[in-house]
Amino acid sequence: MLGIIADDFTGGLMIAGYIEGAGIACPVLFERDEIAALDRCEVAVIGTRTRLAPAASAVADVEAITERFERAGCTKIAYKVCASFDSTDDGNIGPVADFLSDRYNQKPLLLSAGFPRFGTTVHQGYLFYRNRLVSESIKRFDPLTPMSDPDMVRSLARQTRKQVGLLNHLALQGGVDAARLRLNAVAGEGHDYILIDCSDDTDAQTGAVLAASDRTTIGSDAHIIEFARVCAGGGSDTRMPAPSHAKGPAAVLVGSVGPVASAQLAAFEQHHPVLAIDILDERSEEAIIADALHWATQRIGNDPLAVTTAADQDAVEKAQRVHGSLQAARKAERILAAVARGLVERGVRRLAVAGGETSGSIVESLGIRQVRAFPDKGLGTGFCVAEIPLHLSLYLKPGKLGADDVLLRAVEAMRD
Repeated sequence: MLGIIADDFTGGLMIAGYIEGAGIACPVLFERDEIAALDRCEVAVIGTRTRLAPAASAVADVEAITERFERAGCTKIAYKVCASFDSTDDGNIGPVADFLSDRYNQKPLLLSAGFPRFGTTVHQGYLFYRNRLVSESIKRFDPLTPMSDPDMVRSLARQTRKQVGLLNHLALQGGVDAARLRLNAVAGEGHDYILIDCSDDTDAQTGAVLAASDRTTIGSDAHIIEFARVCAGGGSDTRMPAPSHAKGPAAVLVGSVGPVASAQLAAFEQHHPVLAIDILDERSEEAIIADALHWATQRIGNDPLAVTTAADQDAVEKAQRVHGSLQAARKAERILAAVARGLVERGVRRLAVAGGETSGSIVESLGIRQVRAFPDKGLGTGFCVAEIPLHLSLYLKPGKLGADDVLLRAVEAMRD
């Protein structure tokens, strides 16, 4: 039994969709108390909000969840982080690796970033985002985790006391046996952690096989999906029939910032109304939320609407100067979470949410503890259904993924 700890809600839901698509039952939990009630399954995911958490807090959360997974029968633990290992030098990936490595006496501990099908790859240890070095991509403008160093070995080494080595694409393309020989050689050089290249899907598959006998591993989507498939033996027939989407009005909530979110909102606004909330509005949050819900109430119906806190780069930087980077983001999340709760109270039953942290805040606000993910049906993963406290359809996506029309297509897909 494999327990996967995802560092945000959207990432956990995304990989669950791919794992379900492989025929492997994979419940997604949002509350650690739910772990104790797990029915016997091969893989389970719990979504957390550790991505931006201080290192000590993230390690404490991972430790508590690991203990609960172990009591539920899990013999393997994986920590799932975002495809580009979003982090700063004070980030928590290294400290979580230290905890897991020490707990399971795992040496070497294998790590792998990247998600090739979405244009994030690692080649010769260097991170590329949409075919550009991450330091030359839009990721260098990320308001919370600007990526300025593309050397993943060097970046990870700044977060941990242990030695980080590299298993590169040249070693991986020779097949599992050749890769294992090189892996043993790199470990023999004194490296406690080994980053595995992810230049393509074959690299991810080989890396997962190399990690399959380990008690623990850390990786982004591609690595963890393949790791789950290997550990579960290629699938089972134990899944319940797929759930059906909820009926009712739809709404879109966008808390992500940057050119990807802006393009998706612009495409949506060509067809449906969009309300943009200014984070620099000096009124109380309660007043801002009340105005947003008043605007939305008049428009809830057969056609979807959108509410966003996204802004252009200048506005984001101004908000950060006024509130601080993390505080500005948290304010946006609180406002959108309250708006989401108000929309559901007013009858909305289909929600598309852009932004990992925003999704986490909204799921918590709605009291959702567990969902069932839909396999990819041509639009990617991220679709799920909650039954408690209400029957709700959700589409939760990372802010920087998806085509320009993904929000339009998502609300339509939830009609099925």
